Amino acid sequence: MQRSRFPLKMSKFSTVIWPKVILFGDSITQYSFQGSGWGAEIANKLARKCDVVNRGLSGYNTRWAKIILPRLINSHNSAENNIAAVTVFFGANDCTLEDKNAQQHVPVQEYSDNLKQITRLLASAGVSADRVIFITPPPVHEAAWEKECILKGHPLNRHNSAAGQYAQACVQAAAQCGTDVLDLWTLMQKDGQDYTVYLCDGLHLSEKGNQFVAQHLWGLLESRVADLPFMLPYWADIDAKSPESSLLCDQ
Repeated sequence: MQRSRFPLKMSKFSTVIWPKVILFGDSITQYSFQGSGWGAEIANKLARKCDVVNRGLSGYNTRWAKIILPRLINSHNSAENNIAAVTVFFGANDCTLEDKNAQQHVPVQEYSDNLKQITRLLASAGVSADRVIFITPPPVHEAAWEKECILKGHPLNRHNSAAGQYAQACVQAAAQCGTDVLDLWTLMQKDGQDYTVYLCDGLHLSEKGNQFVAQHLWGLLESRVADLPFMLPYWADIDAKSPESSLLCDQ
């Protein structure tokens, strides 16, 4: 049997600790475990290999994310968490228009700096850059999102062109940090395709958008989890006469 760089770990109480893929982001990550969500699809692909942990925080920007991150992943728990990969998916809130939504807005240069700081914080917790995947904000369908804003008593507070600037900054930050990046803003508009089908309200993902993210993210994630073993023996491999010999041994 091939030995994995993510071995099954046993505590002194013989607790099995699954490796983890952590999804860190805003509402697009938080909602990713809903029916047909991209996070749920990734979790399904990795069943019996690792836990996919949703750490999406609706409404958050990178300014707040870098503050909260050490409470989620740090040098004290990263070894126990056995982290295989972390996705960092922010920008949809950072790119709000400052004059329309000053609370969530983060200037594009600060956004870039915050992504780099998040990478450094992960590195200090033992999660190297090659295990980090940045995801850019998707495009914004302004007409649809404006309807949502009006329903909430607000004017349109996001422009697709601004989202594109933040997506470009995310791609550049990834290159400087040595992380992979999934550029949704570019991919969803590639070759002039109708990107609005990927959005349910002009900002968040539709079912088709979730499928799009899951498909493209898996292309980047698969190599990082390829060595993960199947956790605990397959049922047909368990010794029926002495199940303890199969179920209590380290893999």
